[in-house]
Amino acid sequence: MPLGKSQLAKPLLRRILSALMSSQPLKIYLDGEIVPENEAKISVFDHGLLYGDGVFEGIRIYNGRVFKLTEHLERLYDSARAICLTIPISIAEMEQATLKTVAANGLRDGYIRLVITRGVGSLGLNPYQCPKASVIIIASSIALYPKERYETGLTLITCGTRRPSSAALSPQVKSLNYLNNIMAKIECMQAGCEEGIMLNEQGFVAECTGDNVFIVKRDQVTTPPISSGGLDGITRQTVIALLSEMGITCREAVMTRYDIYTADECFLTGTAAEVIAAVQYDRRPIGDGKPGKLTEKLIAAFKVYANAHGTPVTY
Repeated sequence: MPLGKSQLAKPLLRRILSALMSSQPLKIYLDGEIVPENEAKISVFDHGLLYGDGVFEGIRIYNGRVFKLTEHLERLYDSARAICLTIPISIAEMEQATLKTVAANGLRDGYIRLVITRGVGSLGLNPYQCPKASVIIIASSIALYPKERYETGLTLITCGTRRPSSAALSPQVKSLNYLNNIMAKIECMQAGCEEGIMLNEQGFVAECTGDNVFIVKRDQVTTPPISSGGLDGITRQTVIALLSEMGITCREAVMTRYDIYTADECFLTGTAAEVIAAVQYDRRPIGDGKPGKLTEKLIAAFKVYANAHGTPVTY
């Protein structure tokens, strides 16, 4: 049945409204209020600024839906609990605040950054001198890698910077102190690469600077266990479930650089990265040096799934 003029106009109208909204200053949620980005300010005495004392989450918006919102919020509150940080609003209130911020910015596709800081305190380390945590929600756009890399694949190196011991801070805590990852990212950029493999103290593969890593070898998919020092990513979990739907079991196993050197395919997963192929590692081609067939199939499956699932935003 042919579409009427009004039906054809709706997608066009949404694109026009989205373009108009994107040219406007962002609206930020800050401690219970939606404010223009130039008014979204925190104190220089906030321990999030002074010491990286706080936690965060990154969440995607697809087709007017917030992807895996419940899972991300549960992880945010778990991270806060792990560092004895009390978030001043409930999960239900945080969900509504997140959806409200997305709607205020008119975003149908984009990225959300939830930030919880310890709050204002003294110049000393004592977190109990910070009476109340601050809640910041940013909804905008993100492009972690150049668009063409999703077609040609990424180049990786081994980072000299290693992941901290899990005995120091659990890798499951998404802390505001990301200096470890930033130092590894600097190595990647100085080497002319977009990403790098980070090893744990024992020299086993943990994760990338911001993504989880998977390999394919003789149709077997493998990823490092979270005990190796990587984050149990929500995109990682989604991809494992999608592989299962394809009839492919993903095993968790301790990995070395050799396993990536000799893999048939390699791909990375993350909220910002989504799913992307890696085609070269330490100047060695992975497989034939092109994105593999399973990786391409998984990228397509993830796009379909992500665009059809999520918590709807009321605009």
